[in-house]
Amino acid sequence: MKKIDLACIIDDDPVFVFGAQKIMELGNICKNFMIFSDGEEALNGLKAIISSKEVLPDFILLDLNMSKMDGWEFLDEFIKIPIHNQITIFITTGSTDPIDIAKAKTYTQVSNYMVKPISIKSLKERILKTDN
Repeated sequence: MKKIDLACIIDDDPVFVFGAQKIMELGNICKNFMIFSDGEEALNGLKAIISSKEVLPDFILLDLNMSKMDGWEFLDEFIKIPIHNQITIFITTGSTDPIDIAKAKTYTQVSNYMVKPISIKSLKERILKTDN
């Protein structure tokens, strides 16, 4: 399995954030995290990391439904930022709406669309898929 040094979770649900961290720790997927509670906070935080040339996350778990700046707005702004390292984005949402699923496929930066709750198995499978 791909070695994950740093994962980013962008989600306003503290229960999901806690659970996702535990799943990644227990599944031996990742032990280091950066957490943002909305898209605006994440965008500002990641821009600062990029400009200071600090370590970027290997992947992002991105919720769609957040206050302030939702996942779609975050994606629209994030893809405009020139980044030298590829960051894999997994949408993690409660939405099973076919419109959301289709829209996610229009973003080349989005690797997968996962409906909550996520499991160790499903996350490992998707990370392994991005290795190919």
